[in-house]
Amino acid sequence: MPRDIPIGNGRLLVNFDDRYHLRDIYFPHIGGRNHTAGHRFGLGVWADGAFSWVHDSWRVEQRYVEETLATDVVLTNDAAGLRIACTDVVDFHEYALVRRLVVTNLRAQQREVRLFFHNDFHIGGTEIGDTAYYDLSQRALVHYKDGRWFLMSGQTGNRPPGLDQWAVGKKESDGKEGTWRDAEDGVLSGSTVVQGAVDSVGALQLVLGENGSESAWYWIGCGYSYQDVATVNAVIVDKSPERLQARTKAYWKVWANAEDNDLEGVPDAVARLFKRSLLTISTQIDHHGGIVAATDYDIATYARDTYAYVWPRDGALVASALDDAGYDGTTRPFFDFLSKVQSPEGYWMHKFNTDGTLASSWHPWVRDGKRQLPIQEDETGLPLWALWRHFDRHHDVEFITPFYKGMIRPAAEFMLRYVDAEGLPKPSYDLWEERWGIHAWTVAATWAGLMAASRFFATFGDRDDAEHMAGAAERMKQATLEHFWHEGERRFVRTLTPDDDGGYTPDMTVDASVGGLFQLGMFDASDPRIVSTMEDVRARLWLKTPVGGLARYERDQYQRAPDAGDVPGNPWFVCTLWLAQWQIARATSEAELQPAAELMQWVADRALPSGVLAEQVDPYSDAPLSVSPLTWSHAELVRTVLQMTRKRASFNLCPTCGRPKHEPERVSFLSERLG
Repeated sequence: MPRDIPIGNGRLLVNFDDRYHLRDIYFPHIGGRNHTAGHRFGLGVWADGAFSWVHDSWRVEQRYVEETLATDVVLTNDAAGLRIACTDVVDFHEYALVRRLVVTNLRAQQREVRLFFHNDFHIGGTEIGDTAYYDLSQRALVHYKDGRWFLMSGQTGNRPPGLDQWAVGKKESDGKEGTWRDAEDGVLSGSTVVQGAVDSVGALQLVLGENGSESAWYWIGCGYSYQDVATVNAVIVDKSPERLQARTKAYWKVWANAEDNDLEGVPDAVARLFKRSLLTISTQIDHHGGIVAATDYDIATYARDTYAYVWPRDGALVASALDDAGYDGTTRPFFDFLSKVQSPEGYWMHKFNTDGTLASSWHPWVRDGKRQLPIQEDETGLPLWALWRHFDRHHDVEFITPFYKGMIRPAAEFMLRYVDAEGLPKPSYDLWEERWGIHAWTVAATWAGLMAASRFFATFGDRDDAEHMAGAAERMKQATLEHFWHEGERRFVRTLTPDDDGGYTPDMTVDASVGGLFQLGMFDASDPRIVSTMEDVRARLWLKTPVGGLARYERDQYQRAPDAGDVPGNPWFVCTLWLAQWQIARATSEAELQPAAELMQWVADRALPSGVLAEQVDPYSDAPLSVSPLTWSHAELVRTVLQMTRKRASFNLCPTCGRPKHEPERVSFLSERLG
């Protein structure tokens, strides 16, 4: 089930699903322990003696308040004669989820309405050993285990803050379904403490006049101790939940508009998705700098693991898009994170937790009885590529200097020696994490990393090392032309597998990732070999269903829809946007940008109503598949929009200075100096 609305502040992330269930709570690390383990927190409504859960019988419309991380949700139940307008924020400073529910009576009679908030914590990812109790001093429910505490309270009208009803109880053991059952008669038992596998329900009561509306506030405070959550509760009460919501909306409005990115000529839907993508990306970044691939916990049912990790590759691509958009303050902590988790030998491992520890992996350390590195080498090349692009744009010498010896040089030297006799990278796993070999994408990423290292060395005066790196990169490029180019097929192949005799066996499967050869700068997008390769990618991987979109590669089985028929694979937002990027890169006129504009519109049309992009969509129904949101999808949208606007501006040069009229003044002295 997709996560339609993520909201967070770098330490606390809350995800809502498509039925407005609160489904994920990450604290204090984004992508760390999920304190719901994906279980749903329900919202129930009692009126006129009848009870209903929102997910059962209510119409749900979910969006955001424009240019903010505040939800804009409307719940309607015509049979009950009620409408509820909901706004949720994670305060930009406090560790608190603050919710406002404006309940409107659609009938011409006075009525009492009770709102029931079900809390289904699995603190630390498991229900074992939790405690839930009612705290009379706060008039609140409290859940805790170890050093993680959560306090739930609320307020209606001018009444004192606190819950009107409450109950705690057992769940998931001894045949007990959960305390949510206690809510369904509209009256809670008032039980006060329970341990083990537990849940709780708190209630707020409203009296609505004829066709009248009243507001209810509900909040969850998070902390490391009882004193922490009591303090958060006091802040909310003293400042008022309304003020916390207002200041958080204002903060994100400023953040979303902090950089003057020219969106002239971009369709309205795509321009809105651009800002929504920036905001969505921000929710997936931990305060320690780790950029998380996705926090949708439902994927855990697929392989008993999640995407809630930091892949150096994904993170580098996301950071590069943010840097393109001007958000260098957001990307600096990511590079600092990378410097701390880099291996002593210079490479980066498969993936990491946001606290800096090594994450789970399926890459083996042994192959054919010999030790091998369980890595994807693009995850070493791309961090250097992204770091150079950051430096070239922002010129923050003081920030970069500490990385020069401790991060840049070890990575560069690893890539320099981790090559075969032809000068190609030694085999590793591909970016899709499915096959071992030498991959076109990985070669392009390693080449880009070597070129970045060369430029860093030249900038810091190490000319001999700069030339050495550039020479290795050139040798790699020539080896790519010799071995990856297939003259008969007139395209680059995706993978080479080393033979025992020193040769290579090509994998002829058409794969969108060969686009990395132009995306990362090894070849020009208009190079005839790239043109014929990308035209083949478009012809072979574009879905012939009414949905359209570009698949990853031929016969892709991952998350394959049961009725997929003969489609090459599910359409991916990332791959579709790569095709748009190629069309932009080779365009020589406004008219030649139109196909890319249509692909961006294709993406915008398939975003969820909230603006969230999944990883894939169903090839027949357009329904989101796999995780949602996928941070990478949003990053590629940002990158594509910026490439489009800058290419369009290049067609309209200033007659005085020769620069695009709409491009901000910025002299890239590094690029000009190094060529």
